[in-house]
Amino acid sequence: MTRTVLESKTKTVIIGFDEPFCVIGERINPTGRKKLAAELEMGNFDTVLRDALEQVACGATVLDINSGAVFTNMMALDPRYADNNFVEPPLMKRLIEMVQAVVDVPLCIDSSVPGALEAGLLACEGRPLLNSVTGEEDRLELVLPLVKKFNVPVVAISNDDTGISQDPDVRFAVAKKIVQRAADFGIPAHDIVVDPLVMPIGAMSTAGQQVFALVRRLRDELGVNTTCGASNISFGLPQRHGVNAAFLPMAIAAGMTSAIMNPVRQVEMEAIRAANMLMNHDANGGEWIKFSKILEAVEGGLSFAEASAAASNSAAGGRRGGRKGRA
Repeated sequence: MTRTVLESKTKTVIIGFDEPFCVIGERINPTGRKKLAAELEMGNFDTVLRDALEQVACGATVLDINSGAVFTNMMALDPRYADNNFVEPPLMKRLIEMVQAVVDVPLCIDSSVPGALEAGLLACEGRPLLNSVTGEEDRLELVLPLVKKFNVPVVAISNDDTGISQDPDVRFAVAKKIVQRAADFGIPAHDIVVDPLVMPIGAMSTAGQQVFALVRRLRDELGVNTTCGASNISFGLPQRHGVNAAFLPMAIAAGMTSAIMNPVRQVEMEAIRAANMLMNHDANGGEWIKFSKILEAVEGGLSFAEASAAASNSAAGGRRGGRKGRA
């Protein structure tokens, strides 16, 4: 069976058809988070450290690190800051160093800037996931040599020079092309994690059906692991977390093996934990039973993040944190 191996300094995470669903925490990403971007511009990493700790406590086994910050104030002082090729490589290095200092999980290095990808690869301890390569010719020629040089797995996004197709057959063909081109570089299929691109269900009523069928084809015909930006399915809808929580177990049943998502959302994590057990990826329901203790603490008054952190501290032999449960 296909196994994509990720490593931190001391931990190994396997993405695979017979493994628990891999939750890749998405929150260390300044895109669309003006407050975080402003903090990073000032050299303040408090939110980054808090997000890293919180996501791991809530169940993320891999953390995505995105360096796509816009330093508006710095641009006014130095025009070089308008160029992502100038901003992102040193920022990626610093983000990874800071995160690795507080948590020990594998990382996913996320940038559209090749220099930032390489800076992240040099800073990472272990074997990270590289995010990402597309079917665009320029991108293939820039990223695949890095994947080969550092011997790391890569996220392959199913769009190419023509853009994102609404036809799932075209998206499958792009994924197949990337797998074949990777093979030309000596990169095995088990080190390709395909993102088939989840369309918003609010804009395309067949988006869910499309991605479930695509995931099955990617598993059965190409033998690759898969991932997605899970919240894309609910984009533009009210009460999005309920939609996400329904989508994730259905995607898991279709064969999806990981997702880039927010692990601090209780309803989504509850759905994933239950799906792991129902797919027989949770031996004797042991992880579900542990998780149920967190849910009981939430019922007692703690937030999901507080209850998760308390359980994590208890498991590590630390003191139980958070405020006392309220009646």
